[in-house]
Amino acid sequence: MSTRLTHSSSNGAPIHLLELGPTGKAGRAQTASLLSHAAIIGVLALLALQAHRSLPNENSGVNVIPEHLLFSPLRESPSDHPSLGHNAGGGEHNPLPATHGFLAPRSSLQLAPPRLPDNATQVLAVPAATLDENAPPIVAAVPQLGLPWMPNDTNSAGPGKDGGIGSGKNGGMGDNSGSDAGEGESGVPYSRGMTMPVCVTCPLPLYTDEARKVKMQGTVTLRVLVGADGRAAQLRVARGVGYGLDDRAIQTVRSWIFTPARDASRKAVHVWITIEVVFRLF
Repeated sequence: MSTRLTHSSSNGAPIHLLELGPTGKAGRAQTASLLSHAAIIGVLALLALQAHRSLPNENSGVNVIPEHLLFSPLRESPSDHPSLGHNAGGGEHNPLPATHGFLAPRSSLQLAPPRLPDNATQVLAVPAATLDENAPPIVAAVPQLGLPWMPNDTNSAGPGKDGGIGSGKNGGMGDNSGSDAGEGESGVPYSRGMTMPVCVTCPLPLYTDEARKVKMQGTVTLRVLVGADGRAAQLRVARGVGYGLDDRAIQTVRSWIFTPARDASRKAVHVWITIEVVFRLF
């Protein structure tokens, strides 16, 4: 629309006013802008539709992995094929027998050889390990280093020498000579002759109303003592997520039925295992 204003001057200086009015150039710009926005909106709608089709149907159930049994530490995991490990040994000239415990993990980056803890505050604590070029470089620390075949916890590194744990030498873990861990000539790491427990009746846990309301998802990690009768004798929460899901996981796993672990003589035995119960809305 025309402003219908006339040009005037102020102290002799001209004042220039814009004359507003529709032009062909402005119309073409508006049309191009409208088409561009429509194309962008169409592309976004198409992507959203495809993503919606790829999502599973929603329900009130959970996705749980009942067969996910993690044994810790892995170097002490039961096996159908027992092995005495490698010929190794060590010790620290202590007259007491070496303590019972777990062998150090194998690592391709050995920052610290196997040693008993000295109860000192370390500036940079690193896990003790035995050297293996084929093992992963990063390993988890073993909470209680020792020899699994020893009967008692003596808190002693043993009468051996050159460091390590045992009655041997060369800084390993065992009663012979070597920097590895074990008491045999096997080409594979030490493992006990024991089968792992397997869950045969594993009902799924249900979400709590509190967790569903806030759309809470996560993993509850349980330490479970599976008895010789195939039932969960003791349960401990190693890592929880709250909102009632920890208790729900305990209640559910307590009702599970396992094939119990068996030793080399095929006798049913009790064993601690780690179970991860994954709660996921889908």
